[in-house]
Amino acid sequence: MSGARPEWSRRDRVKVAARLMVGWVALLWLLEVVDVVSGHALDDFGIVPRVPSELADILPAAFLHFGFAHVAANSVPLLVLGFLAALGGIRRFAAVCALIVVADGLGVWLISPAHTNTAGASGLIFGLFGFLLVSGFVERRPLGVLAGVLVAAVWGGSILAGLAPTQSGVSWQGHLIGLAAGLAAAFLFRRRPAGPSGR
Repeated sequence: MSGARPEWSRRDRVKVAARLMVGWVALLWLLEVVDVVSGHALDDFGIVPRVPSELADILPAAFLHFGFAHVAANSVPLLVLGFLAALGGIRRFAAVCALIVVADGLGVWLISPAHTNTAGASGLIFGLFGFLLVSGFVERRPLGVLAGVLVAAVWGGSILAGLAPTQSGVSWQGHLIGLAAGLAAAFLFRRRPAGPSGR
């Protein structure tokens, strides 16, 4: 028998991607419940710019929110965009998300206004939007191109609005850096064409 692992079926990929993202969004809501019950103690894990100790908060900040309205606004786009991105493979999805979260957090830490506190999944959402927008074109996959067009049609307007620096209480810096990181991830983690069999 060959030691090669069998390829997942399309149905398997859909199930795993759906479970992953439902669990992810459920975790965000659970953390917000804990935050409220604890008197908003988790808000301290947001990113305060250019304070060295705050670099440790880059990862947790992507999972925390400032109120239920905040997490509710991020839940549907994260669920849908994450699901679509995860269909391409969980390991690649994990790498894409890691790149976006780290790059976005570092960018927020570097360029956000002093004495602000930034948290939330919106940087990741903007990154996943950018990734899905161009990955189909980069890899020349018709279904990927179609997904990018649909994503642009549904969320393009809100993405552009989220990049405007005039909105009070919105980290346009985090949105912009997340978007740029997602675009970069589409090139860095593009799927290579399979080589000839037997090589």
